[in-house]
Amino acid sequence: MVAVARDLVALHGTDPASVFLAAWARLREPTVAGIEAALYEDRRLVRILGMRRTVFVVPTEVAPIVHAACTREIAARQRKTYLAYLRQAGIGDGRWLADVEASTLRALAERGSAFGAELVADEPRLGRRLTLAPGKAYQSELNLTTWILVLLAADGLIARGRPRGSWVSSQFRWYPMRDWLPDGLGARPATAARADLARLWLRAFGPGTRADLRWWTGWTVRDTQAALAAVGAVPVDLEGTPGFVLPDDLESEPEPEPGVALLPALDPSIMGWAARDWYLGARGKELFDRSGNPCASVWWGGRVVGAWAQRKDRELAYRLFEDLGRDAAALIAAEADRLREWMGEVRIAPRTRIPPPVEKELTA
Repeated sequence: MVAVARDLVALHGTDPASVFLAAWARLREPTVAGIEAALYEDRRLVRILGMRRTVFVVPTEVAPIVHAACTREIAARQRKTYLAYLRQAGIGDGRWLADVEASTLRALAERGSAFGAELVADEPRLGRRLTLAPGKAYQSELNLTTWILVLLAADGLIARGRPRGSWVSSQFRWYPMRDWLPDGLGARPATAARADLARLWLRAFGPGTRADLRWWTGWTVRDTQAALAAVGAVPVDLEGTPGFVLPDDLESEPEPEPGVALLPALDPSIMGWAARDWYLGARGKELFDRSGNPCASVWWGGRVVGAWAQRKDRELAYRLFEDLGRDAAALIAAEADRLREWMGEVRIAPRTRIPPPVEKELTA
């Protein structure tokens, strides 16, 4: 499991099920217990806020790189945004927010671990409610628990541990980050960390374009250019589009044997690049919702050839976009059966209220 995450740099962790299903697709004998052990017992993997303000599961040795290259700046932006809302609502200022954060961190340290609701009992200010967009059609209310925990996590002080319920649950128990990294996430310079992260991305996903790396990381153009220069990225031609590879990765790879993979929503393979036509094909865009997030996909020979989804009755359904021949179709059907058996009675919650068209058809 750790090797899978390391080879892909990071596993998308916004949807808890995607972490397990991405590992399932790449391990010879995947078990829920084995994946959970790496996450919560051995603690060689950790969930952190990272690229593009997205939650990822990364190896512990990669976490300080992601934190310095992406998360510290995200934390600063989020704190500025939250403070503006708090001042507007008359709840508090920067000193008030810092005091609540410190109190929450002390409460968590005393407990050892806790769910958000438990911390509200120790620090009642976490339960303060805030109205967003008052008077608007999209007005919503929330308590401050989520905001405070997000800020503490973005600062690298706390981490998400084992959730309540099954492996598809998103109700995580919180722990001090030192339980995963005794020395913390460190204070690595951002410039050096961006170079390290660019190197990891090129090793996993290269060749790729500057736009690909910029999208994947969420960096500015200037930071992306500087990171590529720092690792000595070598320009290559990608059928008329300028791309880059690492200096020791100039040899062409042999064409692999065609194989099948059923990958989950937000899988690293489908989210590794900004320009995706070369593996999505003509119909692949049907997999994406309005926010640009893909549903689960069927792959054959290194490209997307269909989509799959789980229905409300837990039945797994899939649809191919083209005729791949009898042999390929049989292998895909067998893989779907294997996944269906592995998932058992677990029900994956819908990711969004407005799913991509193909996912909506499959789950109807």
